[in-house]
Amino acid sequence: MNVSKIEKSIGIETFLTHSEGIGGKLRSTPQDFCVKEIFNYPKEFKDGKFTIAEITAVNWETNLLIREISQRLRISRNRIGFAGTKDKRAITTQLMSFYNIDKDKLRSIKINDLIIKNVYSSEHPIKIGDLNGNSFDIVIRNLDDGKIEEKIEETFEIIKHYCGVPNFFGIQRFGVIRPITHLVGKHIVFNDFENAVMTYIANPLRGEGENSYKLRKRLEETRNFSEAFRNYPQHLTFEKAMLNKLVKDNEDYVGALLELPKNLLTMFIYAYQSYLFNKILSIRMKKNIPINEAIVGDIILPIRKGIIDLNEISANENNIEKINEQIKRGRAFVSGPLFGSDTNLAKGEMGEIERKVIEKEKIDIRDFTIPEIPFMSSEGSRRILLSPIKNLSYKIIDNDMNKDKKALKVAFDLHKGSYATSLLREIMKSPDITAY
Repeated sequence: MNVSKIEKSIGIETFLTHSEGIGGKLRSTPQDFCVKEIFNYPKEFKDGKFTIAEITAVNWETNLLIREISQRLRISRNRIGFAGTKDKRAITTQLMSFYNIDKDKLRSIKINDLIIKNVYSSEHPIKIGDLNGNSFDIVIRNLDDGKIEEKIEETFEIIKHYCGVPNFFGIQRFGVIRPITHLVGKHIVFNDFENAVMTYIANPLRGEGENSYKLRKRLEETRNFSEAFRNYPQHLTFEKAMLNKLVKDNEDYVGALLELPKNLLTMFIYAYQSYLFNKILSIRMKKNIPINEAIVGDIILPIRKGIIDLNEISANENNIEKINEQIKRGRAFVSGPLFGSDTNLAKGEMGEIERKVIEKEKIDIRDFTIPEIPFMSSEGSRRILLSPIKNLSYKIIDNDMNKDKKALKVAFDLHKGSYATSLLREIMKSPDITAY
């Protein structure tokens, strides 16, 4: 199966299934992509300092939604907590916390395509990762009528055999229109803040829009920050904030980065770690090393009470049989590294893959300590190679938008941190990455 050029650029180089894809188009409307967090509710406390609420949004990206809510409440965005970021072209339901905000005040704000419900008080905020997973209902449209069910059944049979799909980081991690966050992160890790900033505010890429492309190209050629600040459109909010800083001091690249929200800055490092993880997972699969079975040298993450335990277990000749029995029962998973300053590398064949990837990148894991912006530093961790899928089902439906075509409705649950696109790409095998 051919992997798209954009997928290769983010480290995804292979498929788990070799069945024929159904093609199709995602996100024809926001209603075609519904994701709801599987909540981990903080305990209710009548006089708690945090107001908790379920937020359902249509066509809102999380960072922009939080900015809008913070402006309406006239508070710092730092007083708003959330468990995970969600994409724009979708209907999303997520839990948020608001520090020292009256419940009635929160209920009273009016924002287009936003519903606020189940509001209560707690002593505990919502933090990144405070969810059990995500539940998806997704419609794939514009399908030809021939052999859809046959193709789906063949794909699902393989996925059910593996009890999941490769746990790749999806294109959203890197930017759907401009997949460059990992490149920014790489420059930061290499202590090259100038190129980090220019990659974000300039670096023209086709597909963003002709006007934005021309403006970015102009900035890349001239380095005229004042001109760019005047001409960049208002929707390039973060770029304009960085440019405004560079107008005042055209060499303060660290200061320009610090104009961005903290969670976006840390996302740059996460994205680079994600790219390296995708590379390692791709290489393992291309070498036909199983991802649903441990080999000697692998680092294993157990599952305790349904939650991935980051206390690592090394697979050796003495425990490999027991480990694989636990993997078959869904109680443990093989892992790959999210490189950081304290990362433990695997041994054996997996260890060789991990070392070769960072050697090719010419990095040292200590580079993930960033003295200039300490909170961006990362000690690293491990991530499971296989994304388990629960409650997987599908239904072929009529396509209201084109009566000559069919549509497929897919429902499934994923662990937190796993991407729906990892499953959808196996089903669709579309050469057009925007279809995901």
